[in-house]
Amino acid sequence: MTEGLLGGILGEEDENSEVEATETLASAEAFAAAVVARLSASDPEVARDTSAFLQEQTQLLKVQKDHLKDEHALRLKRLSGQAREGKLRRVGIRIRIAFQVFLALVATVIGIIAAVAIRDAVTSKRVVIEPFDAPPALATRGVSGKVIAGGLLDQLSRLQDATRSSTAGRDLTGAWSSNIKLDVPETGVSLGEISRLLKEQFGHDVHIEGDLIETPTGGLTLTVRGNGVPPKSFGAPAAELDKLTAAAAEYVYSKSQPARWAAFLTNSGRNEEAIAFCRTAIPSVDAPIRAELLNDWANALENTGGSAREALALYREAARLDPGLWRSYANIMNTFMLLGEEEEAWHAGQDMRTAAGGRPGRAPEQSYSNWDLLTWNLGPWLTAAVADAAANAGVGTQLATAGTEIADIEARRHDPAAANLALQTMKDDPRDPAIAAMAHFVRGRLASEADDSERAVAEMEAFGAAYADPIVSSNFPGYNCWIAQAEAAAGHPDKADAVLNSAGTFVDCYRFRADILDHRGDWPGAQKAYAEAVALASDLPAAYYSWGAALARHGDLAGAEAKFRDANQRGPRWADPLKVWGDVLVKRGHTKDALAKYDEALKYAPNWKELKDAREVAAKQ
Repeated sequence: MTEGLLGGILGEEDENSEVEATETLASAEAFAAAVVARLSASDPEVARDTSAFLQEQTQLLKVQKDHLKDEHALRLKRLSGQAREGKLRRVGIRIRIAFQVFLALVATVIGIIAAVAIRDAVTSKRVVIEPFDAPPALATRGVSGKVIAGGLLDQLSRLQDATRSSTAGRDLTGAWSSNIKLDVPETGVSLGEISRLLKEQFGHDVHIEGDLIETPTGGLTLTVRGNGVPPKSFGAPAAELDKLTAAAAEYVYSKSQPARWAAFLTNSGRNEEAIAFCRTAIPSVDAPIRAELLNDWANALENTGGSAREALALYREAARLDPGLWRSYANIMNTFMLLGEEEEAWHAGQDMRTAAGGRPGRAPEQSYSNWDLLTWNLGPWLTAAVADAAANAGVGTQLATAGTEIADIEARRHDPAAANLALQTMKDDPRDPAIAAMAHFVRGRLASEADDSERAVAEMEAFGAAYADPIVSSNFPGYNCWIAQAEAAAGHPDKADAVLNSAGTFVDCYRFRADILDHRGDWPGAQKAYAEAVALASDLPAAYYSWGAALARHGDLAGAEAKFRDANQRGPRWADPLKVWGDVLVKRGHTKDALAKYDEALKYAPNWKELKDAREVAAKQ
């Protein structure tokens, strides 16, 4: 019984307490009966008192038993209620937690939307064309304010699409691409309306509005105005509304995006207009835009055959005003090349790499195209050109269209199929004389590789005729040297000499002169010319390569290897020195080393048939 009571105190299960109470009662009754029987035999009075006492205790035990039963039932009921209450409480807690999580998610989403909206508003640089005012008489003829605004928007989009401009880090393209839109007032409040209000409050949008009126003589006058765009009117006969909107669009473009307008003018061959515009616009813009205009001014100057030294000074000032205007560095390299100072161009490329924090670094890869040309770093050059074309409607952001640039690189990688495909799929632009010129150049190079000297010289002479245009010659300095090579192969020594005598101080001209002298049997003169080519730009690989090839032709295999090693150090990703180095190693009986050179070369010119054939022959030895 003591254990039973302790169990109840210590909180053991109620079922155990009830069983123990029942067992205790049965034991007490049996014990009372035994005691009374024993006492009756010795002392009847004590037996009666004992019997009465034991009956009272037995009754007490019965009461305790009944109490335990009732208490057990109450405990079961209470426990059941507590279980239900606990379950309900847990469900309630879960609901509250879920609701709080939901509210947190909603708040987070709202916060993200608000943050994005505010960020978009603060960074917004849209050009928003508002519906114009137009007299009812014109509206009845279909010339409503919305139609006028739509026409202006179409013309702006046309100008945008026709502009090739590298705008890395300035988001100038974004301001004119998907952000140009027709804004028509709406009723009610929506997310779009909230976004518009935020952009009006915090953004840098240019809102353009205006009106169209009919003159007493039956003509039309279109006036445009906006924040940062002073009012200006344009007049034309009633039948020339498109002419009016085109003129107004050019005006809006020039005032809202002066740097892109200057680039458009140079892209369109309107270089004199570009120079005049840059001169007048520079004083009224901030430093980054001033840098852009200086850069475009220099481009236009070179395109008109102006002073390359003056252009170089403009490019340098642009880079000083905006050290992040990487295309100015690229143009500095190009101008040094135009001046025939290719070693200085190479150093300018090294300076850009340092300023950009290495390569890859802050400068976009496309900015290294001139450095890649000088060092025959064809793989990265091709990758950058393809990416630039893909991101900019197939034409890229360089002054020359991407299609001919890609074709030129593929021809240098000895892949005629890829080069021809690039020419066939490039976008034409009648305003750009460099496209046809470079197509002739690439076809001439491919014909030379195919030993078709007649076609090669025809294509190269066509290129030479186009090269007289400063737009072509200023963007492809030194390319005219290749004409001499084609003339010599076609048996035109006088024409080859004439080209070399007038072409300039380019490494290619010097090394090709050396090749021509060698083929004419003037080996001492060729040696002297090769040395002059190396001295002209000792950090460029091309002269070492040509000299090594000549030494190999003359049987100086050890000397040839030394020159190929020099060329490879300066142009480690150029396949040509590696290939002829492998040829020399085969002649010297070092087939295993030759295969290693061939395999290395195949990384940089994977579709070069002559290289593959040479490797296959060497592998069988």
